[in-house]
Amino acid sequence: MLVADVLKYLQELAPLDLAEDWDNVGLLVGSGQQEVTSILTCLTLTPDVAAEAIRAGAQLIVSHHPVLFRAVKQINDQTSEGRMLLDLMRAGVAVYSPHTCYDSAHAGINRQLAQAFGLRNVRPLRPHQQPADDAGTAVVPIGAGRFGDLAQTMLLCELAEVVKRILKQPALGFVGDPNREVCRVGVACGAAAEFMRDAVREGCDVLVTGEARFHACLEARELGIGLMIPGHYATERPAMVRMAGFLKTQFPDLNVWASEAETDPIQWI
Repeated sequence: MLVADVLKYLQELAPLDLAEDWDNVGLLVGSGQQEVTSILTCLTLTPDVAAEAIRAGAQLIVSHHPVLFRAVKQINDQTSEGRMLLDLMRAGVAVYSPHTCYDSAHAGINRQLAQAFGLRNVRPLRPHQQPADDAGTAVVPIGAGRFGDLAQTMLLCELAEVVKRILKQPALGFVGDPNREVCRVGVACGAAAEFMRDAVREGCDVLVTGEARFHACLEARELGIGLMIPGHYATERPAMVRMAGFLKTQFPDLNVWASEAETDPIQWI
């Protein structure tokens, strides 16, 4: 089995053409011709996670967040990222990032969240234009973010309890009247408050996203939409555990696991 064989599956699961223009996705470190027996998945590639992968003999890391996200002019041992990358290259570990491709994929993070929250009739918040098929029928829309309807109307504070339970969070931030009734819910994992106006356009009562800037919270209040922010890690890390499950099912002979060293840098009290 080669890294390239695994990447073929990953690109079927989360096609690269779903990536946002600003993103950096795909094989970012290493060779597709490297043989692979072990794969580690993680949300973010940190020195602790890299050390875990090297120690356990992984040949491929699937990291949701891209390493080398911005252009660099040097990779050397004078920075922690440089040292980490040099260690990975010396150990022959390839690094692949699906990032916004996986966010937007049909079975990707936002759809996983929408299903976990029990939303019905789930659709993209920001659809991608799709060509019609040969019969002239429009293809089922794909796109970024998701929205759908709860099985029954509930209060914003009740939805907050559902979100905390599903994401195993002790607390979350929110904007809006806690006694407001909500039914239509928008979902955008990570730091995605820019989907707020899309959520308003689709008639959402509340948008759930991982994190939002202060001025985005003010904007939510001005627009009259609820905003729920349970944490960046909480909205995306479970999907990388699920990614390990996808890979294990597809490649049962490989050793696949979600990083055990990775933790949320934010603590909740």
